[in-house]
Amino acid sequence: MQTLASMKAEHEAWTEVEAASENLDELASLAVEESDDSMSDQIRLEYERILKNVEDLEFSLHLSGEYDERPAIIAVKSGAGGVDAQDWAEMLFRMYCRWAEKQGFGVEILDETPGDEAGFKSAAAKVDGRYAYGYLRSERGVHRLVRLSPFDSDHRRHTSFALIEVLPEPDEQEEVTINPDDIRLDVFRAGGHGGQNVQKNSTAVRITHLPTKIVVAVQNERSQLQNREVAMRILHARLVDLDIQRRAEERSKLKGAHVSAEFGRQVRSYVLHPYQMVKDHRSDFQTGDAEAVLEGEIEDLLKANLSSQVGEAASLSE
Repeated sequence: MQTLASMKAEHEAWTEVEAASENLDELASLAVEESDDSMSDQIRLEYERILKNVEDLEFSLHLSGEYDERPAIIAVKSGAGGVDAQDWAEMLFRMYCRWAEKQGFGVEILDETPGDEAGFKSAAAKVDGRYAYGYLRSERGVHRLVRLSPFDSDHRRHTSFALIEVLPEPDEQEEVTINPDDIRLDVFRAGGHGGQNVQKNSTAVRITHLPTKIVVAVQNERSQLQNREVAMRILHARLVDLDIQRRAEERSKLKGAHVSAEFGRQVRSYVLHPYQMVKDHRSDFQTGDAEAVLEGEIEDLLKANLSSQVGEAASLSE
């Protein structure tokens, strides 16, 4: 029923564009016949509206991957840069949450592990909306920030790094199964800024998947059971993502292409000093309005990057 509803909505969108185009053609023909220049503004505005709708529909064709329509789990982890990197991780996490809210997507915070003085060591959220994973999947990788550090008494320029991980929300009947014997469960007290314990009881959970060495730690909820459930959801999503990457690598080997490890690749740079610029290193798209980007205005970055991947994806699918 979900697939049927999705296909019906897509069909109706294209049908609406077709009908609007036919009406505009008739209106333009009438204006020519009657030599009525007063209709030109109305015709131009309607043409621009239809063109924008067609461009949006054409772009949606890029989101045709196996998991693209699903909700996404986005995880942020601070990298090199100490407290600045932890603050940067929080800035990125906020950016994605703001973008999701502007799209009308639901945002469920799954985990927030506070940094030593500020920001996050790591954080994760579920973004619930159609094509959430399709839009966000290209965000995975290392994001770099250059700015004057607010944590440096000399106010020097610092470079910080954070790692973005984007996972498709697993289906309840997903083909990936987790053997309980492959799981090691550790519990500990949840921590806050400065390393202090914020829970008297050991409610935080760390799950290690022994075959893949994947580790998931969650401390956001107040009960051990809730944290364990969230950790298992994230682990399930990471195993699904691992399977996606494995299949992509197999296709690339068949094509003779080399696929680099995305976690070790810098995908985007954000510069706040001595000038403002955000540049994506894959699509070469850049903007000087870094503040707007950090407020969640990342639609142009997402579209440019997804569009740049179309040729590569088509080549791998042949």
